[in-house]
Amino acid sequence: MPRRSLRRVLAAALLATWPALAIPLTPAPKNAETYIIWPGDGTVIDGGKLWVRMGLKGMGVCPKGIERPNCGHHHLLIDVELPPLDKEIPNDRNHLHFGAGETDARIELPPGKHTLQLLLGDSKHVPFDPPIYSKKITITVR
Repeated sequence: MPRRSLRRVLAAALLATWPALAIPLTPAPKNAETYIIWPGDGTVIDGGKLWVRMGLKGMGVCPKGIERPNCGHHHLLIDVELPPLDKEIPNDRNHLHFGAGETDARIELPPGKHTLQLLLGDSKHVPFDPPIYSKKITITVR
């Protein structure tokens, strides 16, 4: 088989199996909901240190690596949009992972307006299907 034809056959085979290579999404119950208990939308914080309290309904909270039906852990998104909902959630200063199963956390933010949003991840830090995320709130640090 000529080299060019072999490349085409291999490329076609890769494209045909591409969906199978995607990360399988963990199913979530339809009634599941995550939400920020505190701070509330519009809260003004004096100083940059604050506690964030995270809530979850219709599912349980468990540490990363624990594979149980209807169980996941929180990720706090700070000043960013939702990441791709079919890939692992990034882990950086704008995407905080609470892989030990925390439901509250002390964070520090610089002065100014900030947005906060929760996104629930499965045992591998991948959003559920359907994704479970909170309303985005805005707070001000002065």
